Amino acid sequence: MNILVSDPLAREGIERLKEEDGFEVTEAINLQKEELISIIAQYHALIVRSETKVTEEVINAATHLRVIARAGTGLDNIDVEAATKKGIIVMNSPEGNTISTAEYTISMLLALSRNIPQAHLSLKEKRWERKRFMGTEVYGKILGVVGLGRIGSEVAKRAQGLQMRVIAYDPFVSSEKAEEMGITLFELEELLPQVDYLTVHTPLTSDTKGMIGEREIGLMKKGARIINCARGGIIEENALYKALKEGKIAGAALDVFEKGKPFDSPLLELDSIVLTPHLGACTKEAQKRVATVIASQVVDALKGGEVRNAVNLSTLSSFKKVSS
Repeated sequence: MNILVSDPLAREGIERLKEEDGFEVTEAINLQKEELISIIAQYHALIVRSETKVTEEVINAATHLRVIARAGTGLDNIDVEAATKKGIIVMNSPEGNTISTAEYTISMLLALSRNIPQAHLSLKEKRWERKRFMGTEVYGKILGVVGLGRIGSEVAKRAQGLQMRVIAYDPFVSSEKAEEMGITLFELEELLPQVDYLTVHTPLTSDTKGMIGEREIGLMKKGARIINCARGGIIEENALYKALKEGKIAGAALDVFEKGKPFDSPLLELDSIVLTPHLGACTKEAQKRVATVIASQVVDALKGGEVRNAVNLSTLSSFKKVSS
């Protein structure tokens, strides 16, 4: 079995693959689209993170590919529909990033509340501006969580530890389950006017793309703050920019963007925003965890064992049926 790893993967994951008899592992980072298309026919499995774009053209050139594995959660860089048509399993490792992303969301919430990045830069420029960076406490404030899945629920736990009141919107979670977590569910339109902070934790789909736009931001109270450590595109950046510029929204913290690298975004001009380069899952622990988990999943799938975290084929038997 030939396996191509086209994005950086922690060594523990590479070693897990190499310890299997009959497995050949190739690491080829930063491949251009044409380069990937020219070599993909050699491989039975492809492991990526967020950089490699696994397009329909790439998939159509993959004559032997059985598994596309994403070391992490998001799948917007993989054409899942095209893979499904060819009988290729697409899998991810959603649990690996959970704690790191939840902790990072809370870090962004606190940094935003206390103007920590701005104050840091000011002091490095040898200025002492205490009044300028007056902050706000999170104690007693209302946090609205959109998406109460693995990461959203962990964010909620940590916010409750800070003695915030947590409310949520998630059409896939029952009121009973939310109540067990000490959380009250609301429809989105009911939730938005109540919150002091809004954090989103949903995948990027046709239903969630732009779900927090000008209309939704208009429903929020003046002085609320918005955080996105999930996927770029859930929040409409033009609408957010306008609301920040006008003072409707007091601040925002974004770790993800509509465009991968937002160097031409007007958001960079604003002092009321904290921007980071997709660091939510960037911890040593998370990188090791997702690498070893996805490697084991790929090994199991190629050896005819259990197929875990498949997003388009739920069982090995259905995989065999499609690919036979």
